[in-house]
Amino acid sequence: MIKIIIVDDHILFSQALRGLVDDFKDLEVIGQFKNGKELQEYFVKGAIKPDIVLMDVQMPIVNGIEATNWLKKKHPKIKVLALTMNDDETTILKMLRAGAKGYLLKDIHPSVLHKAIKRTHKKGYYYTEQVSDTLLHADEIETKTFKSVELRPRELELLKYTTKEMTYREIAKKMCLSPKTVDGYREKLFSKLDVKSRIGLVLYAVKEGLVEEE
Repeated sequence: MIKIIIVDDHILFSQALRGLVDDFKDLEVIGQFKNGKELQEYFVKGAIKPDIVLMDVQMPIVNGIEATNWLKKKHPKIKVLALTMNDDETTILKMLRAGAKGYLLKDIHPSVLHKAIKRTHKKGYYYTEQVSDTLLHADEIETKTFKSVELRPRELELLKYTTKEMTYREIAKKMCLSPKTVDGYREKLFSKLDVKSRIGLVLYAVKEGLVEEE
């Protein structure tokens, strides 16, 4: 039985989600909280630990990004799946960098949610390439399987910087390169990893453990 905790400040949605999750025979909701602070207090009490936390992003007091980052540091074995309405690139990057193992939108089909929870529990992550058609400019596929590639030092350096909150122009300045040269490295990474967006690069970095602590 996979133990689930739901963190969402929209009470009606949270209750409906609990009913949906509990309908799956292999899943069990062991707690519901309205924000990250309540979640932190739950762990301080030494209560039963979940396998998966379904985490909203925009919440009062302690938001989903802050709560996910806290879990990564305090309880790294617990996996976070972001479940939100936010599909903008900045939010996705922040959640992935904070430690989320998947990013789902709230309008997904129940079967996709079930699959995402099971896949995350078994393999450690679940990413849909189509978080948003507009954002990713890619066809929908169930999960992304990356090629096994050898990256050059500069390509690896650029890849690590893509996980940070920096524009490509800022990355170029950090690497002491021209924006045009960085664009060239980026296109090579797109080709080598068979991805079409910065999100794809970040997903690869997350899976390979290349995201560095600040």
